[in-house]
Amino acid sequence: MKTFQFTPADYVPFRDLKAIEKVLRIKRKDIAMHPNKNFKITVMPDAEVGFRWACDMFWRIKTAADAGQEIVVITPNPVRGYARVAYLINKFKVPCRHLYTFNMDEYANEHGETAPESWPFGFMHAFKKYFYHTIDPKLRPPESQIKGPTTKNIHDYGKMIADQGGADICYSGPGWTGHLAFIEPDAPEFQAASLDEWMKMGPRVCRLSPFTIAQNSLHGSFGMSGNLCALPPLAATVGPAEVIASKNRIDVHSLTIDGSFASWQRLITRLCLHGPVTPRVPTSIHQRLRTDCWVSETAAADIKPYWEKEY
Repeated sequence: MKTFQFTPADYVPFRDLKAIEKVLRIKRKDIAMHPNKNFKITVMPDAEVGFRWACDMFWRIKTAADAGQEIVVITPNPVRGYARVAYLINKFKVPCRHLYTFNMDEYANEHGETAPESWPFGFMHAFKKYFYHTIDPKLRPPESQIKGPTTKNIHDYGKMIADQGGADICYSGPGWTGHLAFIEPDAPEFQAASLDEWMKMGPRVCRLSPFTIAQNSLHGSFGMSGNLCALPPLAATVGPAEVIASKNRIDVHSLTIDGSFASWQRLITRLCLHGPVTPRVPTSIHQRLRTDCWVSETAAADIKPYWEKEY
């Protein structure tokens, strides 16, 4: 029988077919096995992931408060789960004057101007809506300690985190391209001659991948309807250097299409966890670090055809 062969489209950022075929064969029962013992992969029920993340962030904030120590957190896309953390802070009356947060990214327009806090689809807007303003005013940290990358501070953003003592914890999760924060594999602003050079790159405004725009067009805030024009073309983001410098890292793999079994993350999770460490899959850098990686059962599920399904 004649075989049909083709080369992936030029705009696909990672195109190593041998590496992809290798990770496609990784079964659920083997996905947590990794040669780096400091790279700890844990598979858990889908409903457990968000609960555990909220508990972890609350525990770190409360533990630091009890010890009278500052805590610096690099925070990801502000999902509504932040409201759970705020609820626990209010319930246990944890004072948060010791808390410093740095959002890892923010949308920007074609001129490199970051979204203002008033834009309802922006990350800082959502972070303050679901987290900061949900905390009892008597317990909140000063608003000056809640920061995000902006047009004004982007060139100093890495230094701002370092001057605060560096991040104690960085929470992240891969996008469809394997991006880390908005560090895109195909962004010209993050092109480097070597992995070592790329690892030293700090914050900047970069071009969003078309795959990221398509992914986020399915987000509830944008109507979950594929409106590609609802997304800005650029974003401000931390660089690999800030993630690597963090004292602790938790990387979460649990995204699905509206809670269904459908998940674009199933393959990219395998590339991030077991593929080559490369800027072409930015989240793969965690394999070289001390990272806790939490994977939902849906993301860990075996990859195979489902002929009875369509879209």
